[in-house]
Amino acid sequence: MRSSRHSRYNINYHLVWIPKYPRPVLTAKVATDLKEILEEIAQSKGIEILGLEIMPDHIHLFISSPPAHAPSLLVNWFKGISARIYNHRWGAPYLRWTNSYFVGTAGTVTAETIKQYIEEQKSK
Repeated sequence: MRSSRHSRYNINYHLVWIPKYPRPVLTAKVATDLKEILEEIAQSKGIEILGLEIMPDHIHLFISSPPAHAPSLLVNWFKGISARIYNHRWGAPYLRWTNSYFVGTAGTVTAETIKQYIEEQKSK
């Protein structure tokens, strides 16, 4: 369970996206640099990375985000900012993403957790 100024939440997203041209370009130094860039983005936006796997032809990113951030905004941040930073560091527009992506939600809240939270509110 995480907290922000006005909320408590447990919202986790599994994001997957691919390069514009589906071939194994996310290897070696590209993957290392991209991992660092994605971590920088997450830190700057207040997002926690729970899992990150850069495959040669796609990226899996598992994150926890406050409820104020829509999944589409999160994807736009990670895809757009990562390509812009990577290409700025290395010159030509080498890294480009497709417009498509996958997003799935994950979170575990049991009935007992909800009951406990409601009981805690009575005492406040």
